[in-house]
Amino acid sequence: MSGIVNKEDLVKYGYLKIDIDKDFDVIEGINRLRKEKNAVILAHYYQQGEIQDIADFVGDSLALAQQAVKTSADIILFSGVHFMAETAKILNPSKKVILPDLKAGCSLADSCDPVDFKKFREKYPDHTVISYVNTTAEIKAMTDIICTSSNARQIVESLPENTKIIFAPDRNLGNYISSQTGKNMVIWDGACHVHEEFSLERILELKAKNPDAKIIAHPECEKPILIIADHIGSTSSLLKYTQTDDSKKYIVATESGILHQMKKVSPEKEFIAAPPKDSTCACSDCNFMKLNTLSKIYNALYFELPEIIMEEEIRAKAEKPIRRMLEISDKLGL
Repeated sequence: MSGIVNKEDLVKYGYLKIDIDKDFDVIEGINRLRKEKNAVILAHYYQQGEIQDIADFVGDSLALAQQAVKTSADIILFSGVHFMAETAKILNPSKKVILPDLKAGCSLADSCDPVDFKKFREKYPDHTVISYVNTTAEIKAMTDIICTSSNARQIVESLPENTKIIFAPDRNLGNYISSQTGKNMVIWDGACHVHEEFSLERILELKAKNPDAKIIAHPECEKPILIIADHIGSTSSLLKYTQTDDSKKYIVATESGILHQMKKVSPEKEFIAAPPKDSTCACSDCNFMKLNTLSKIYNALYFELPEIIMEEEIRAKAEKPIRRMLEISDKLGL
């Protein structure tokens, strides 16, 4: 292992770095550091397969939030994107939460600017605000209840019948939940760049070539994709469906990282990544999710940086709607 890059590079690259030579066993190094530092590695289903394999826990946003509450670790390394690490910090103010690369953001979270959202909310003062977990801490602090794609419908249905609702920031998920619950919600106009890019035409072409395949889709996808889907659900729901369904082949319309888990739990089945628009590839990756690497995880554990830091006032306000989500989810057995 060669020399340490100075701390100024944290600003330049978003993380500190040790140059790891080809003979260094990075997984062995990660295992040693997390044991020495009492660190836990939480990873989202959209991470690279090799990261999922070394994580202490892999899950979707709801499961990861629940796991963040349970952990007894001193350090939480969150291999995902920034809002996920923020959520872990909001729930664990006394713990050190680190993210391998600070540039691992989220197009959906970025689509909801706090200044604009504050003005938007002020137009509907009598509305309850339900915000998707894919938001910044500032948006969560202006929210009444947080939701994930795993529990959004149940969160909406848990409110009294006449409750007026603002749903933010994903328009596709909001419209889908509205259609399922019959709630006429005011919906923020945001979207995930990955789920908006799936091509209906190319999926239908793929289906024609694979008539025995079922189409499964995340509710962040556009309505035409959801209309042709055999099953619509959160990442964990899609995974569970492929385990329990009798089919042997699936066209999967969500970020391609989930295919790693699907293949692990159902090796006898075939999984095809739904194709995006205007592309010759057969996959759709979140570039932000894929910024994290094993080397960056090692570096983050070594330096215990980049650390997620936020103002206590924001953190405390943001914690309330997350706790409310967790309480409702726990009550409903989600």
